[in-house]
Amino acid sequence: MDKESPRSVSFRTHRRGERSNLTLHTKDVEAGLPLGRVSQDNPMKIVWKKGFIRLVLVGGILWMLLILLASLLHVWSCQSSISFFSAMCNKDSKVFSMLGSMGFVPKQQSQHRCPIPLADDPDKIVIPKGRTPDEIVKNLTYVMEDDILPDGKQSSPLFGGHQNWSQREESFRLKSNMKVHCGFIRNGGAEMAPADIKYAKKCRFVVASGIFDGYDVPHQPSNLSPRSKKLFCFLMAVDETSLKFIKENVTVTEDSDGGKWVGIWRLVLLKHPPYDEPRRNGKVPKILTHRLFPKAQYSIWIDGKMELIVDPLLILERYLWRGKHTFAISQHKHHRNIYEEADSNKRRKRYARPLIDLHMKIYRYEGLEPWNSTKKTISDVPEGAIIIREHTAMSNLFSCLWFNEVNLFTPRDQLSFGYVVYRLGDLFRFFMFPNCEYNSLFVLHPHIREHSSRIEWVTNWNQLKGNGTISNKVVLPPVDRTSKAG
Repeated sequence: MDKESPRSVSFRTHRRGERSNLTLHTKDVEAGLPLGRVSQDNPMKIVWKKGFIRLVLVGGILWMLLILLASLLHVWSCQSSISFFSAMCNKDSKVFSMLGSMGFVPKQQSQHRCPIPLADDPDKIVIPKGRTPDEIVKNLTYVMEDDILPDGKQSSPLFGGHQNWSQREESFRLKSNMKVHCGFIRNGGAEMAPADIKYAKKCRFVVASGIFDGYDVPHQPSNLSPRSKKLFCFLMAVDETSLKFIKENVTVTEDSDGGKWVGIWRLVLLKHPPYDEPRRNGKVPKILTHRLFPKAQYSIWIDGKMELIVDPLLILERYLWRGKHTFAISQHKHHRNIYEEADSNKRRKRYARPLIDLHMKIYRYEGLEPWNSTKKTISDVPEGAIIIREHTAMSNLFSCLWFNEVNLFTPRDQLSFGYVVYRLGDLFRFFMFPNCEYNSLFVLHPHIREHSSRIEWVTNWNQLKGNGTISNKVVLPPVDRTSKAG
């Protein structure tokens, strides 16, 4: 009995193994799997399929993490104080807007807003009588005809005129009586309709704006007092393209005199745009408001993308009358040095790089040093979306000289403002108020579309002369940066 016990155990184990094999064989047959070699390969196929699925899942997760990491890096670069990373930021991109709508981008607007020390009641504001006396320039007139050429022929009219370098230099030498180029050369373009000219003649207080190339629609101002509604003319300069676009997208009414209105805004059509760049055309009503509406004593310019949310009478009291100023403009959000602003324009493809380089090279040659804390002005770079002016002779002269620089060089007017201030020295006094107050004056609306000028993408002289193709790849020159790109 003892000798047969191991044999019995071994036999039972062997039979158990046979039953196990028989069971697996039976299951394979019931599942419809073929016998033999294919049956032996089936576990490998299962492992391969499972491995492939895992590989796809892992790859997808890694790809999503990579996209998330890149997006977070983009957001972080816009918040970083490190100039290298902040220069990479593009807050106008669709990715940044999408992340902002999803709540991944911190809302910065509230950090740059601050209370404005406004008067309590527009009805109680005392409007100064008369005009601020002109102490330096007492009589300012404008060049209206182009020069006669040596052969006796008259040159073809240009809106800004054919100002030469000696005339430009002479325009910065202040005298009691001055005659300068200031746009609106006869037959140079930007003509207004007679009905609009007649209407503008009765406007002493003006809120002006402009839309060109159909990149926006008028935004109605809010918080207007009944007094301001009666006191101010709201004039919106437009070109043919914008007028057509506005008619197709918002309600435009017409009065008995032929004036076209969108809410409180009267649309002022400028026929025959003087430039083939919409951005340049927009500088005409912006900088030369006193020329477009010559009867106005006070004007507030706001960009077309802005919705004014502060009563304009309160704005005049705060920024002009309280401090006895005749010109007020906001400080730029990031830059004080125009050379940094120029570098930012090139990085963000705001205009042709070789023209910006030439512009800055001439200013350096003419002695304009980068802004520093020893300068008397708090900044050389304004936030040009709002300009508040009393149209005195000195204020008008500054606007003319500023426009002449924009006409001569690039339409990036922020690059020319500090140069004109530098050339006039202490003789031109203005109020540059904090940027946080600027952000409290408006609701900023995004453009419906951007300007369509290809010159903004030019990166070298060959492309500018038409001998090259426009590429988005830009090799940037070194620049000393002390602030964010903006």
